[in-house]
Amino acid sequence: MVAELAPETVRERIDGDESFDLIDVRDGEAYEDGHLPGAEHVTVEELEETVAERNWADEVVVYCYVGQTSVQAARLIEEYGDAERVASMDGGYEAWESPAADAD
Repeated sequence: MVAELAPETVRERIDGDESFDLIDVRDGEAYEDGHLPGAEHVTVEELEETVAERNWADEVVVYCYVGQTSVQAARLIEEYGDAERVASMDGGYEAWESPAADAD
């Protein structure tokens, strides 16, 4: 079962300079329009091709638009990758963006 992390938890890890792989599985245009600090863009198709060969960090956090595709991608990494802990960001990029919009 893939763990789901709240956007606030992911934000704290980024701000705390924790070492982990942060993977954005949205399409390229969405990534270019905005992404989490330090996120690497890897489409689901690219992930399927490289998951077993890649050297993953001990911890991996995956996100997508609303947190559904990222759960599937995280399961893929959990099963075929060498990461110790894999999680999906609950609510995806939309949930990440909403606290910033509330602060305006």
